[in-house]
Amino acid sequence: MKKKRKIIAITGTRAEYGLSSSIFRAIENHPKLELGLIVTGMHLSPQFGYTIREIEKDRFKIVAKIKNIFQEDTGLAMTKSVGKCVLELAPILEKIKPDILLVLTDLGHTLAGAIAGAYMNIPVAHLHGGDVSGSVDESVRHAITKLSHIHFPATKKSAERIIKMGEEPWRVYTVGAPGLDSILSKKLLSQREIAKKYKLNLSKPILLVIQHPVTTEVEDAALQMKETMEAIKELGYQTIIIYPNADAGGRRMIKVIERYKKYPFIKIFKSIPRKDYLSLMKITNVMVGNSSSGIIESPSFHLPVINVGARQIWRERADNVIDVDYNKNQIKKAIKKALFEEKFKEKVKKCKNPYGGGKSGIRIANILSKIKINKKLLQKKLTYQ
Repeated sequence: MKKKRKIIAITGTRAEYGLSSSIFRAIENHPKLELGLIVTGMHLSPQFGYTIREIEKDRFKIVAKIKNIFQEDTGLAMTKSVGKCVLELAPILEKIKPDILLVLTDLGHTLAGAIAGAYMNIPVAHLHGGDVSGSVDESVRHAITKLSHIHFPATKKSAERIIKMGEEPWRVYTVGAPGLDSILSKKLLSQREIAKKYKLNLSKPILLVIQHPVTTEVEDAALQMKETMEAIKELGYQTIIIYPNADAGGRRMIKVIERYKKYPFIKIFKSIPRKDYLSLMKITNVMVGNSSSGIIESPSFHLPVINVGARQIWRERADNVIDVDYNKNQIKKAIKKALFEEKFKEKVKKCKNPYGGGKSGIRIANILSKIKINKKLLQKKLTYQ
Protein backbone atom coordinates (compact mmCIF):
# COMPACT_ATOMS: atom_id res chain seq x y z
CA MET A 1 0.00 0.00 0.00
CA LYS A 2 1.32 3.42 -0.98
CA LYS A 3 2.35 5.64 1.93
CA LYS A 4 -0.04 8.49 2.68
CA ARG A 5 1.16 12.04 2.13
CA LYS A 6 1.74 13.73 5.50
CA ILE A 7 0.14 17.18 5.83
CA ILE A 8 0.99 19.21 8.92
CA ALA A 9 -1.03 22.36 9.68
CA ILE A 10 -0.39 25.07 12.26
CA THR A 11 -3.31 26.69 14.10
CA GLY A 12 -3.15 29.38 16.76
CA THR A 13 -6.53 31.14 17.10
CA ARG A 14 -10.17 30.16 17.52
CA ALA A 15 -11.21 32.15 14.43
CA GLU A 16 -8.53 30.64 12.21
CA TYR A 17 -9.41 27.14 13.42
CA GLY A 18 -13.07 27.76 12.69
CA LEU A 19 -12.20 28.86 9.16
CA SER A 20 -9.94 25.86 8.58
CA SER A 21 -11.71 22.95 10.25
CA SER A 22 -13.40 21.91 6.99
CA ILE A 23 -9.96 21.64 5.36
CA PHE A 24 -8.68 19.55 8.25
CA ARG A 25 -11.67 17.23 8.01
CA ALA A 26 -11.28 16.89 4.22
CA ILE A 27 -7.57 16.04 4.60
CA GLU A 28 -8.33 13.56 7.37
CA ASN A 29 -10.98 11.86 5.21
CA HIS A 30 -8.84 11.73 2.06
CA PRO A 31 -7.50 8.23 1.33
CA LYS A 32 -4.10 9.54 0.20
CA LEU A 33 -3.48 12.04 3.02
CA GLU A 34 -2.88 12.05 6.75
CA LEU A 35 -3.25 15.12 8.98
CA GLY A 36 -1.39 16.38 12.01
CA LEU A 37 -1.94 19.69 13.81
CA ILE A 38 0.60 21.83 15.61
CA VAL A 39 -1.36 23.89 18.13
CA THR A 40 -0.09 27.21 19.44
CA GLY A 41 -1.06 30.77 20.40
CA MET A 42 -4.47 31.59 21.85
CA HIS A 43 -5.55 27.93 21.79
CA LEU A 44 -3.29 27.32 24.82
CA SER A 45 -4.24 30.44 26.78
CA PRO A 46 -6.92 30.26 29.53
CA GLN A 47 -7.34 34.04 29.21
CA PHE A 48 -8.62 33.54 25.66
CA GLY A 49 -10.79 30.49 26.36
CA TYR A 50 -8.21 27.64 26.10
CA THR A 51 -9.74 26.67 22.76
CA ILE A 52 -7.53 23.62 22.26
CA ARG A 53 -10.49 21.85 23.89
CA GLU A 54 -12.51 22.47 20.71
CA ILE A 55 -9.77 20.78 18.64
CA GLU A 56 -9.67 17.85 21.05
CA LYS A 57 -13.46 17.60 20.92
CA ASP A 58 -13.28 17.39 17.12
CA ARG A 59 -10.73 14.56 17.54
CA PHE A 60 -8.10 15.89 15.18
CA LYS A 61 -4.60 14.51 15.74
CA ILE A 62 -2.44 17.00 17.65
CA VAL A 63 1.24 16.26 17.04
CA ALA A 64 2.77 19.15 19.02
CA LYS A 65 1.98 22.20 21.16
CA ILE A 66 3.93 25.45 21.22
CA LYS A 67 3.27 27.98 23.99
CA ASN A 68 4.21 31.33 22.51
CA ILE A 69 1.78 33.84 24.03
CA PHE A 70 3.45 36.51 26.21
CA GLN A 71 1.58 38.46 28.87
CA GLU A 72 2.85 41.85 27.70
CA ASP A 73 0.33 43.71 25.55
CA THR A 74 2.89 45.12 23.10
CA GLY A 75 4.44 44.85 19.67
CA LEU A 76 7.59 43.57 21.38
CA ALA A 77 5.61 40.64 22.79
CA MET A 78 4.19 39.86 19.33
CA THR A 79 7.69 39.90 17.86
CA LYS A 80 9.02 37.61 20.58
CA SER A 81 6.05 35.31 19.98
CA VAL A 82 6.93 34.89 16.30
CA GLY A 83 10.59 34.23 17.18
CA LYS A 84 9.72 31.68 19.85
CA CYS A 85 7.41 29.91 17.42
CA VAL A 86 10.16 29.62 14.80
CA LEU A 87 12.64 28.29 17.37
CA GLU A 88 10.29 25.63 18.70
CA LEU A 89 8.73 24.75 15.37
CA ALA A 90 11.95 23.90 13.54
CA PRO A 91 12.93 20.79 15.59
CA ILE A 92 9.30 19.60 15.55
CA LEU A 93 9.26 19.73 11.74
CA GLU A 94 12.68 18.07 11.59
CA LYS A 95 11.32 15.17 13.63
CA ILE A 96 7.94 14.83 11.86
CA LYS A 97 9.25 15.44 8.32
CA PRO A 98 5.94 16.52 6.73
CA ASP A 99 5.45 16.31 2.99
CA ILE A 100 3.59 19.65 3.00
CA LEU A 101 3.18 22.34 5.65
CA LEU A 102 -0.20 24.10 5.56
CA VAL A 103 -0.29 27.68 6.91
CA LEU A 104 -3.45 29.71 7.24
CA THR A 105 -4.22 33.42 6.80
CA ASP A 106 -1.91 36.21 8.05
CA LEU A 107 -0.90 35.62 11.66
CA GLY A 108 2.43 35.51 13.50
CA HIS A 109 2.55 31.73 13.84
CA THR A 110 1.64 31.49 10.13
CA LEU A 111 4.69 33.60 9.28
CA ALA A 112 6.81 31.46 11.61
CA GLY A 113 5.64 28.33 9.79
CA ALA A 114 6.38 29.80 6.37
CA ILE A 115 9.89 30.83 7.47
CA ALA A 116 10.66 27.39 8.89
CA GLY A 117 9.21 25.56 5.88
CA ALA A 118 11.10 27.69 3.36
CA TYR A 119 14.47 27.18 5.10
CA MET A 120 13.90 23.46 5.69
CA ASN A 121 12.83 22.66 2.09
CA ILE A 122 9.31 21.71 3.15
CA PRO A 123 6.68 22.80 0.60
CA VAL A 124 4.49 25.48 2.18
CA ALA A 125 0.84 25.77 1.15
CA HIS A 126 -0.77 29.10 2.08
CA LEU A 127 -4.45 29.89 2.47
CA HIS A 128 -6.02 33.34 1.87
CA GLY A 129 -2.98 34.87 0.21
CA GLY A 130 -3.56 37.84 -2.08
CA ASP A 131 -6.24 39.36 0.15
CA VAL A 132 -5.92 43.03 1.04
CA SER A 133 -6.97 44.46 4.39
CA GLY A 134 -5.03 46.78 6.70
CA SER A 135 -2.76 46.75 9.77
CA VAL A 136 0.45 44.69 9.94
CA ASP A 137 -1.64 41.74 8.69
CA GLU A 138 -1.30 43.17 5.18
CA SER A 139 2.51 43.03 5.25
CA VAL A 140 2.63 39.64 6.98
CA ARG A 141 0.21 38.08 4.50
CA HIS A 142 2.26 39.15 1.47
CA ALA A 143 5.53 38.07 3.14
CA ILE A 144 4.02 34.61 3.66
CA THR A 145 3.03 34.53 -0.02
CA LYS A 146 6.65 35.06 -1.06
CA LEU A 147 7.80 32.27 1.27
CA SER A 148 5.12 29.80 0.14
CA HIS A 149 5.18 27.28 -2.70
CA ILE A 150 1.46 26.58 -3.18
CA HIS A 151 -1.22 29.26 -3.02
CA PHE A 152 -4.90 28.84 -2.16
CA PRO A 153 -6.50 32.29 -2.66
CA ALA A 154 -10.19 32.70 -1.87
CA THR A 155 -11.15 34.88 -4.83
CA LYS A 156 -10.16 35.55 -8.43
CA LYS A 157 -8.94 39.05 -7.52
CA SER A 158 -6.70 37.63 -4.79
CA ALA A 159 -5.29 35.10 -7.25
CA GLU A 160 -4.51 37.92 -9.69
CA ARG A 161 -2.67 39.85 -6.97
CA ILE A 162 -0.52 36.81 -6.12
CA ILE A 163 0.48 36.45 -9.78
CA LYS A 164 1.23 40.19 -9.98
CA MET A 165 3.59 39.69 -7.01
CA GLY A 166 5.71 37.53 -9.32
CA GLU A 167 4.39 34.10 -8.33
CA GLU A 168 4.18 31.50 -11.10
CA PRO A 169 0.54 30.97 -12.16
CA TRP A 170 0.78 27.15 -11.96
CA ARG A 171 1.26 27.47 -8.20
CA VAL A 172 -2.04 29.35 -7.72
CA TYR A 173 -5.37 27.59 -7.13
CA THR A 174 -8.50 29.69 -6.52
CA VAL A 175 -10.53 27.62 -4.05
CA GLY A 176 -12.94 30.03 -2.33
CA ALA A 177 -13.04 30.73 1.41
CA PRO A 178 -13.15 27.54 3.52
CA GLY A 179 -14.94 29.48 6.26
CA LEU A 180 -18.07 29.18 4.12
CA ASP A 181 -17.93 25.37 4.03
CA SER A 182 -19.46 24.90 7.46
CA ILE A 183 -22.14 27.52 6.77
CA LEU A 184 -23.38 25.58 3.79
CA SER A 185 -22.76 22.03 4.99
CA LYS A 186 -22.96 21.98 8.80
CA LYS A 187 -26.33 21.65 10.49
CA LEU A 188 -26.59 24.75 12.67
CA LEU A 189 -28.70 25.19 15.77
CA SER A 190 -32.26 26.31 15.16
CA GLN A 191 -33.19 29.91 15.92
CA ARG A 192 -35.07 28.76 18.99
CA GLU A 193 -32.18 26.58 20.24
CA ILE A 194 -29.48 29.24 19.88
CA ALA A 195 -31.72 31.96 21.36
CA LYS A 196 -32.48 29.79 24.37
CA LYS A 197 -28.82 28.85 24.88
CA TYR A 198 -27.68 32.49 24.93
CA LYS A 199 -30.86 33.87 26.57
CA LEU A 200 -31.82 36.08 23.62
CA ASN A 201 -35.24 37.46 22.70
CA LEU A 202 -35.84 36.91 18.98
CA SER A 203 -38.55 39.58 18.88
CA LYS A 204 -35.98 42.31 19.66
CA PRO A 205 -32.79 43.43 17.84
CA ILE A 206 -29.66 41.35 18.50
CA LEU A 207 -26.13 42.71 18.02
CA LEU A 208 -22.94 40.63 17.70
CA VAL A 209 -19.72 42.51 18.50
CA ILE A 210 -16.19 41.32 17.68
CA GLN A 211 -13.50 43.99 17.57
CA HIS A 212 -9.77 43.22 17.42
CA PRO A 213 -6.80 45.54 17.99
CA VAL A 214 -5.13 47.13 14.99
CA THR A 215 -1.41 46.57 15.42
CA THR A 216 -0.47 49.89 13.78
CA GLU A 217 -2.76 51.69 16.25
CA VAL A 218 -1.91 49.90 19.51
CA GLU A 219 -1.89 52.98 21.71
CA ASP A 220 -5.46 53.78 20.67
CA ALA A 221 -6.85 50.24 21.19
CA ALA A 222 -8.63 50.96 24.49
CA LEU A 223 -10.14 54.22 23.26
CA GLN A 224 -11.32 52.55 20.03
CA MET A 225 -13.03 49.79 22.01
CA LYS A 226 -14.62 52.36 24.31
CA GLU A 227 -16.24 54.19 21.37
CA THR A 228 -17.87 50.93 20.24
CA MET A 229 -18.96 49.98 23.76
CA GLU A 230 -20.44 53.40 24.42
CA ALA A 231 -22.49 53.13 21.24
CA ILE A 232 -23.74 49.70 22.35
CA LYS A 233 -24.55 50.97 25.83
CA GLU A 234 -26.50 53.99 24.60
CA LEU A 235 -28.56 51.96 22.11
CA GLY A 236 -29.45 49.39 24.77
CA TYR A 237 -30.05 46.45 22.39
CA GLN A 238 -29.28 42.90 23.53
CA THR A 239 -25.67 42.27 22.59
CA ILE A 240 -23.24 39.34 22.44
CA ILE A 241 -19.59 40.44 22.75
CA ILE A 242 -16.65 38.11 22.11
CA TYR A 243 -13.13 38.89 23.34
CA PRO A 244 -10.59 40.26 20.83
CA ASN A 245 -7.54 38.27 19.78
CA ALA A 246 -4.16 38.27 21.55
CA ASP A 247 -2.46 40.86 19.33
CA ALA A 248 -0.84 43.90 20.92
CA GLY A 249 -3.61 46.02 22.42
CA GLY A 250 -6.02 43.11 22.90
CA ARG A 251 -5.77 42.97 26.68
CA ARG A 252 -6.36 46.73 26.92
CA MET A 253 -9.56 46.21 24.94
CA ILE A 254 -10.63 43.38 27.24
CA LYS A 255 -10.30 45.68 30.26
CA VAL A 256 -12.63 48.16 28.56
CA ILE A 257 -15.14 45.45 27.63
CA GLU A 258 -15.27 44.11 31.19
CA ARG A 259 -16.41 47.51 32.50
CA TYR A 260 -19.71 47.01 30.67
CA LYS A 261 -20.63 43.61 32.09
CA LYS A 262 -22.87 45.36 34.65
CA TYR A 263 -25.40 46.09 31.90
CA PRO A 264 -27.93 43.22 31.73
CA PHE A 265 -28.41 43.45 27.96
CA ILE A 266 -24.67 42.89 27.34
CA LYS A 267 -23.31 39.31 27.43
CA ILE A 268 -19.53 38.86 27.27
CA PHE A 269 -17.68 35.68 26.20
CA LYS A 270 -13.98 34.81 25.99
CA SER A 271 -14.73 32.46 23.11
CA ILE A 272 -17.72 30.81 21.44
CA PRO A 273 -17.68 27.41 19.64
CA ARG A 274 -17.76 27.66 15.85
CA LYS A 275 -21.18 26.03 15.51
CA ASP A 276 -22.68 28.42 18.06
CA TYR A 277 -20.94 31.37 16.42
CA LEU A 278 -22.42 30.61 13.00
CA SER A 279 -25.80 29.94 14.57
CA LEU A 280 -25.63 33.35 16.26
CA MET A 281 -24.74 35.00 12.95
CA LYS A 282 -27.90 33.43 11.54
CA ILE A 283 -30.15 35.18 14.10
CA THR A 284 -28.14 38.38 14.60
CA ASN A 285 -29.64 41.59 13.20
CA VAL A 286 -26.37 43.54 12.99
CA MET A 287 -22.71 42.60 13.40
CA VAL A 288 -20.32 45.27 14.69
CA GLY A 289 -16.51 45.45 14.85
CA ASN A 290 -13.65 44.54 12.53
CA SER A 291 -13.52 40.74 12.34
CA SER A 292 -12.79 39.19 8.96
CA SER A 293 -15.89 37.03 9.49
CA GLY A 294 -17.88 40.24 9.13
CA ILE A 295 -16.50 40.51 5.61
CA ILE A 296 -16.11 36.88 4.50
CA GLU A 297 -18.89 34.87 6.16
CA SER A 298 -21.57 37.49 6.82
CA PRO A 299 -22.84 37.83 3.20
CA SER A 300 -23.85 34.16 3.25
CA PHE A 301 -26.26 35.02 6.07
CA HIS A 302 -27.34 38.32 4.45
CA LEU A 303 -26.22 39.88 7.73
CA PRO A 304 -25.63 43.68 7.91
CA VAL A 305 -22.15 44.56 9.18
CA ILE A 306 -20.81 47.77 10.69
CA ASN A 307 -17.09 47.65 9.93
CA VAL A 308 -15.23 49.85 12.41
CA GLY A 309 -11.87 51.39 11.58
CA ALA A 310 -8.92 50.37 9.42
CA ARG A 311 -8.38 46.65 10.06
CA GLN A 312 -10.44 45.45 7.07
CA ILE A 313 -10.41 48.72 5.14
CA TRP A 314 -9.31 47.33 1.74
CA ARG A 315 -10.71 43.82 1.95
CA GLU A 316 -12.99 42.70 -0.88
CA ARG A 317 -16.58 42.83 0.37
CA ALA A 318 -20.26 42.46 -0.51
CA ASP A 319 -22.98 45.13 -0.30
CA ASN A 320 -23.89 44.33 3.33
CA VAL A 321 -21.06 46.38 4.89
CA ILE A 322 -21.18 49.94 6.26
CA ASP A 323 -17.73 51.43 7.02
CA VAL A 324 -17.38 53.83 9.96
CA ASP A 325 -14.59 55.43 11.96
CA TYR A 326 -13.89 54.82 15.66
CA ASN A 327 -16.68 57.18 16.60
CA LYS A 328 -19.60 56.45 18.92
CA ASN A 329 -22.10 58.56 16.99
CA GLN A 330 -21.10 57.12 13.59
CA ILE A 331 -21.43 53.58 14.96
CA LYS A 332 -24.88 54.31 16.44
CA LYS A 333 -26.09 55.92 13.24
CA ALA A 334 -24.86 52.98 11.14
CA ILE A 335 -26.51 50.40 13.44
CA LYS A 336 -29.82 52.25 13.15
CA LYS A 337 -29.46 52.40 9.37
CA ALA A 338 -28.85 48.64 9.26
CA LEU A 339 -31.85 47.96 11.48
CA PHE A 340 -34.40 50.37 10.07
CA GLU A 341 -33.52 51.73 6.62
CA GLU A 342 -35.56 49.69 4.15
CA LYS A 343 -33.42 50.57 1.12
CA PHE A 344 -30.26 49.27 2.79
CA LYS A 345 -32.03 46.18 4.18
CA GLU A 346 -33.23 45.33 0.68
CA LYS A 347 -29.68 45.65 -0.65
CA VAL A 348 -28.41 43.29 2.07
CA LYS A 349 -31.05 40.69 1.16
CA LYS A 350 -29.76 40.65 -2.43
CA CYS A 351 -26.02 40.71 -1.66
CA LYS A 352 -23.77 38.00 -3.11
CA ASN A 353 -20.75 36.54 -1.36
CA PRO A 354 -17.55 37.15 -3.40
CA TYR A 355 -15.73 34.41 -1.45
CA GLY A 356 -17.33 31.40 -3.11
CA GLY A 357 -19.99 28.85 -2.33
CA GLY A 358 -18.42 26.20 -0.10
CA LYS A 359 -16.54 22.89 -0.65
CA SER A 360 -13.16 24.65 -0.45
CA GLY A 361 -11.84 22.05 1.99
CA ILE A 362 -12.44 19.19 -0.43
CA ARG A 363 -10.82 21.13 -3.30
CA ILE A 364 -7.74 21.87 -1.18
CA ALA A 365 -7.38 18.26 -0.01
CA ASN A 366 -7.57 16.98 -3.60
CA ILE A 367 -4.91 19.44 -4.77
CA LEU A 368 -2.60 18.54 -1.86
CA SER A 369 -2.95 14.86 -2.75
CA LYS A 370 -2.04 15.33 -6.42
CA ILE A 371 0.50 18.14 -6.64
CA LYS A 372 4.01 16.95 -7.55
CA ILE A 373 6.58 17.46 -4.82
CA ASN A 374 9.90 17.99 -6.59
CA LYS A 375 12.69 20.51 -7.17
CA LYS A 376 10.45 22.56 -9.45
CA LEU A 377 7.97 23.07 -6.58
CA LEU A 378 10.68 24.01 -4.08
CA GLN A 379 12.76 26.23 -6.37
CA LYS A 380 10.86 29.52 -6.64
CA LYS A 381 11.55 32.29 -9.14
CA LEU A 382 10.06 35.66 -9.99
CA THR A 383 8.04 35.76 -13.20
CA TYR A 384 9.28 39.27 -14.02
CA GLN A 385 12.85 40.41 -14.49
